[in-house]
Amino acid sequence: MTALPLKEALNQACHEIERTIDVLLPLVPGDENILIEAMRYAALGGGKRLRGFLILETAALFDAPREAALKAAASVEFLHAYSLVHDDLPAMDDDDLRRGQPSTHKKFNEAIAILAGDALQTSAFEAILDPSTKLDASIRAELALSLAKASGSTGMVAGQVIDIRGEGRALPLEEVSRLHALKTGALIRYSAEAGAILAGISKSDPRRQALLSYGADIGTAFQVADDVLDSTASTEELGKTAGKDEDASKSNYVALLGIEGARAEARRLIERARNSLEIFGPRAETLRSLADYFVERRS
Repeated sequence: MTALPLKEALNQACHEIERTIDVLLPLVPGDENILIEAMRYAALGGGKRLRGFLILETAALFDAPREAALKAAASVEFLHAYSLVHDDLPAMDDDDLRRGQPSTHKKFNEAIAILAGDALQTSAFEAILDPSTKLDASIRAELALSLAKASGSTGMVAGQVIDIRGEGRALPLEEVSRLHALKTGALIRYSAEAGAILAGISKSDPRRQALLSYGADIGTAFQVADDVLDSTASTEELGKTAGKDEDASKSNYVALLGIEGARAEARRLIERARNSLEIFGPRAETLRSLADYFVERRS
């Protein structure tokens, strides 16, 4: 079957993922409904669903069950949404805008935003561990373990700590690369590998290793492109406050390599990511297009 053009494939996946999120987060009676409203606001308030799309596309390479892949895609979007809610808080990046709308703590309040982020994090694991996901228990457990490692003290949260402690300091390129491999890259690597996990593919299988390499490179390239956008795009284009890194005196790829140097580094990483997919032949064409999109996007 011929692959859909990337934009059409992204739009279709976005709708499917959002329908899944909508089912997983039903409104409830009682005072706690405000928590669900805040969770839905954070999880359904726009976004490109790139991490969820990665899971769907890599799962399709192995003909893994679509319904289970959609649960895993919703799960990673819950986790990502929680990280954004907490990242925007005054104690973190202190941003009032997210995806062109008021941040969750501005729409509701700080306490509800913190609790909504907490609940989204636990919902991420509930979605993939629930027996209704219709996967072997060992596969559900491996998904949950991999997501925990990518998002906790050995992944995204560790990167956020390094980011906070690096404000006002001139970090070397090696440390900036490590920071973003954890803060941004770990969840993208997980999303690229998750399709193989869903299909029960062994860790030693070269196809799974290829997806890990692909995920690592597009994760770094995504952050390099983000740093370029932070320096060149407007707040309206980004949907969040532009120039935040410079204002906070953060070391990033643009500060270290310059805008053109950062763009060249992103292109180098994307070329390497595309080469990692050779083992899949034409079946991975959408993933190749997605790699290009990671550095060509304007938001």
